[in-house]
Amino acid sequence: MSSALERGLRILEMLAAHPEGQQVSQVADALGIPISGVHRQLQELGRLGYVRQVRDQGDYGLTVKLAALGLSFLGRSGVTDIAQPILDRLATASGELIRLSVIDGDRLVWVAVAQGATGGLRYDPGKEQGVVVHLATAAGGQAWLSTMSDEDALTLVSRQGIRPEGFNPGSGAPSTLKDLLKILETARKRGYALAVDSYMEGMAAMAVPLRRGDSDTVIGCLSIAGPAVRLTKTRVAELVPVLKEAATELSNAADASQFFRQLGNDLP
Repeated sequence: MSSALERGLRILEMLAAHPEGQQVSQVADALGIPISGVHRQLQELGRLGYVRQVRDQGDYGLTVKLAALGLSFLGRSGVTDIAQPILDRLATASGELIRLSVIDGDRLVWVAVAQGATGGLRYDPGKEQGVVVHLATAAGGQAWLSTMSDEDALTLVSRQGIRPEGFNPGSGAPSTLKDLLKILETARKRGYALAVDSYMEGMAAMAVPLRRGDSDTVIGCLSIAGPAVRLTKTRVAELVPVLKEAATELSNAADASQFFRQLGNDLP
């Protein structure tokens, strides 16, 4: 790593993925930094209020300061005010989990959710805000890739990998680039992406790209996800117009937020 700033940011990213805390040695091993260097970084981050020791001489974890900054940014940027009511209405209409993702450079990131299932069998991960979407296996990722040429789509997938790191996708996930290209072609013809047993076994999701106003600029994706046994072909067909209507509403409202207006300007 080239700088103290980069090391500090990598440490924050790692701790964000481990809310239970991590030992100094675990951070050092994962990031390839000497233990003494990690300890100095953690001491400085602690002084600034971003990390704390979970127990005396024990693991280090994030404080709420970083999360508060993120929530404050989303609130002040208009994302919450503009998007959440639309997501909530779509959740009520579909009875499933709704996720909004936005483009951040060459990544797609989940930023807001709404749960429409009130009981019984439901898909409710609860920890996906801020998570980078795996493009090849998630419906939102496939929806975004389907708006590009095959060449551009494969470029993004090659950077991230066709298989996600850290967990095993479902049996319906593409295992080769050829499989993925077939999925993208189908999504283009349908006008939406459908991933069944792909990102996760037993889960189905459908997604459409989110464009800025009347332009062709894609700024994110909107998806409906739930148990595959409930999101049948018939149910998916019923939800397609509802999902597209919500995406159009979000697109029309996007210009009211500076955050949404600047999305999509640095696409690969």
